[in-house]
Amino acid sequence: MNLKKANLFRNIARYSLLIIGVMAFLFALFSGAGDYGGGFRGILKNSPNALPWSILLILTLVAWKRELIGGLLITFLGLVLLYFFNAHAAYFRWNTFLLTLLIPMMGLFFILSWHFRKGNIS
Repeated sequence: MNLKKANLFRNIARYSLLIIGVMAFLFALFSGAGDYGGGFRGILKNSPNALPWSILLILTLVAWKRELIGGLLITFLGLVLLYFFNAHAAYFRWNTFLLTLLIPMMGLFFILSWHFRKGNIS
């Protein structure tokens, strides 16, 4: 039964973070490219906006292989993103808050999956 729970938590975290990461990365990469003239040059100049989301995708790959380490790093990154995107905003947006809240939750899912696999939780 613990293996089923571990697989459930791991799969939810893996695929949720993959979807969130790819969608946010593409949005951040292309959304401001028009301000820089569009085209490949605009995408290249706008690419620093996609950096946090590329880090999330890399950490998702780390968690794919090593659940505990990746889960801890994703949780930390998620808390940083939660603070960065919500604490300094001129106005509060629920959708940004919920999106960034999902990231540390998925990191905790990786950690829970690791604990279930090790038999630390029954």
